[in-house]
Amino acid sequence: MPGAVQSIERAAAILRLLASGHRRLGLGEVAASLGLAKGTAHGILRTLQHVDFVEQDQATGKYQLGAALLHLGTSYLDVNELRSRSINWADALAARSGEAVRIGTPLEGQVLVVHHVFRPDDTLQTLDVGSLLPLHASALGKVLLAYGGTPVAPLVEAGLEAYNRHTVSTPEELDRALAEIRDTGWAAEIQEMIIGEAGIAAPIRGQGGLVVGAIGVSGAVERICDTRGRPHPHLVALVRDAARAVSRDLGAARW
Repeated sequence: MPGAVQSIERAAAILRLLASGHRRLGLGEVAASLGLAKGTAHGILRTLQHVDFVEQDQATGKYQLGAALLHLGTSYLDVNELRSRSINWADALAARSGEAVRIGTPLEGQVLVVHHVFRPDDTLQTLDVGSLLPLHASALGKVLLAYGGTPVAPLVEAGLEAYNRHTVSTPEELDRALAEIRDTGWAAEIQEMIIGEAGIAAPIRGQGGLVVGAIGVSGAVERICDTRGRPHPHLVALVRDAARAVSRDLGAARW
């Protein structure tokens, strides 16, 4: 078998680097981060720019991911079985709960949002499809961790980032949280990633009962929770019912 093509590996590394941050990167930053000569990095960036996988800001000369990658990602998500099986149930959950609905799967130590239904009102909202969420600070992520959808050890070894004082940020706290999720069958995030926001999620199972994703609602904490900061039981019930419905469509046996 032929070996790996070095130029493709380097191009992939550059794309991953640009995808991992929240800002544009200059040529020097890309080269230094990946241990490449500036000439080599520049050649690869120019090629990626030519095929619209990378865009260069004219004012600063810095690089970011290009529109062509968004189209590729959307194409992947459109054929993703989990997303296609979940769409109708997610729409129904949004209508019944009055909140935004997201469906997530594990991806490289984070949660990839593969489907997002807007809250059914007239407020301005941003589409989250393709976004990555932290496993330990999101309801979707904690469900995946609790039920073995993604391993816990690498996350703990890398360190649990504290987004604010509500974030689960120690291994002991995380162990307790995951044990409770396994006992109750659902997870919550209450201002753990963003102050003022809360969410509820439940596991989606595939054939054989393995957890392949999670579905949940999210919104303002005063709508998701009661005055004591506890998720409303009727929202928990709606989320769990939706998770069971998607799981049945994916071939999971009743549990």
